[in-house]
Amino acid sequence: MREVVIVDAARSAVGKRGGGLSNTHANVLLGGVLSGLLQRNGLSGAEVGHVLGGCVTQLGMQAANVTRNAWLTAGLPIEVAAATVNAQCGSSQEAHRLAHAQIAGGLADVAVACGVEGMSRVPIGSNMPPGGPHGQPRGNEYAEVHEPTTQFEGADRIAEKWGLDRSALDAFAKSSQDRAARAWEEDRFAGQIVPIQASVTDDAGEIVGTRTIERDEGMRPTTLEGLAKLRPNQLDRVPESYHTAGSSSQISDGASAVLLAGREKADELGLRPRARIVDSVLVGSDPVLMLTGPIPATAALFSRTGLSLSDIDVVEINEAFASVVCAWAQEFDADMEKVNVNGGAIALGHPLGATGTLLITKALHELERRGGRYGLITMCCGGGLGTGTIIERL
Repeated sequence: MREVVIVDAARSAVGKRGGGLSNTHANVLLGGVLSGLLQRNGLSGAEVGHVLGGCVTQLGMQAANVTRNAWLTAGLPIEVAAATVNAQCGSSQEAHRLAHAQIAGGLADVAVACGVEGMSRVPIGSNMPPGGPHGQPRGNEYAEVHEPTTQFEGADRIAEKWGLDRSALDAFAKSSQDRAARAWEEDRFAGQIVPIQASVTDDAGEIVGTRTIERDEGMRPTTLEGLAKLRPNQLDRVPESYHTAGSSSQISDGASAVLLAGREKADELGLRPRARIVDSVLVGSDPVLMLTGPIPATAALFSRTGLSLSDIDVVEINEAFASVVCAWAQEFDADMEKVNVNGGAIALGHPLGATGTLLITKALHELERRGGRYGLITMCCGGGLGTGTIIERL
């Protein structure tokens, strides 16, 4: 197989629900990141063999192949094909794995992996309303095989199974907020963010102008005392739910993209490889606990590559809920000084389909900032999946 390298990776700032990106069409949001990524590498887009994007709620403005629509909205070459995939929260990391495979297998020389989610305008679950006329994705025969749980319930059961009480989850949540605040204070996200010209609307919903969004909006001053006062996510759960809004990922708007190429093609185009992809996986996990996927994904990567966590300098694991990261850390006896060092989805937000390539972007830049060698990126996904990627800085 051909060696696959990462040439560049970029993201929008992550907007909070109802925030600066909430009135911006998904095509404009993702299109802005795609064009920004290409422009700063001196590419027209014609060099790209395929664009693969992730999006979870493919409804309304995110329906009908949002990746292709965003590419065209940005005025990029019509000859370049694009497809949108759905592996739930890991959608754009799965898009990255598929792009990796296309280049390694010789089906493309250059590819872009990306993702977008505008959760303010297309809320999670809006494509499967309870009692809706088109049925439910995990009802009837599915329910006879596996108990259909929610992600909220899965997260709480993980807390129970790994012995994580609410105080431990709140402490992790505060750490995420503290680290994200420090990252912005120290300008650690420099070079990652493509400014987005976001739509501004009047009270009637009409677009009346634009403003530039280039700073993450989810961060907020956080204390353990404040977290302790928040109500549980599941009010009627017995025993009481372990998670609150403070220890769960935030509903967000955002987009991200990674530029990949075969090593020889990168050299031919005069592009500087910044990392190589060591390996990438998508694995199945318990669909009832649902969110334990990072554990088998990490184990699979280490088995396939011969690496171990002691070799890894930077870990980006999605903070869907605090228990997901804390359980994974227990399983691998992780050094938390290497894990989500600049905050995660609890502080910065989780724009579903965009988060996978957003985490790859963060990992690449942090490896370069600290002079590390290997980065691990892993995510849980609804329905019981785990994504994983290991990159090596060049």
